[in-house]
Amino acid sequence: MAALRPLPATGEVFFDTRGANRALRVTWHFDSDLVNLSLWSGNVCTGSFRLPVEQVPDLIELLQTGLRTSEVVATSRRHQAG
Repeated sequence: MAALRPLPATGEVFFDTRGANRALRVTWHFDSDLVNLSLWSGNVCTGSFRLPVEQVPDLIELLQTGLRTSEVVATSRRHQAG
């Protein structure tokens, strides 16, 4: 895959909990109407996924639903343990 390139101003890097050598880069490409999600190992791109902008709200909704669910589960576990 391609070597590491500077991250566009409209993106972000998220580091994997297994180590900083693994990362997810999210970059907006407004000229192409897509968001690129790429997986990195060090400075090497190991895979990418191009998400059309019209599908971004569905991804955001899924992540928000998962976050709310994880908060409910964590609260339930605290009550059971307490």
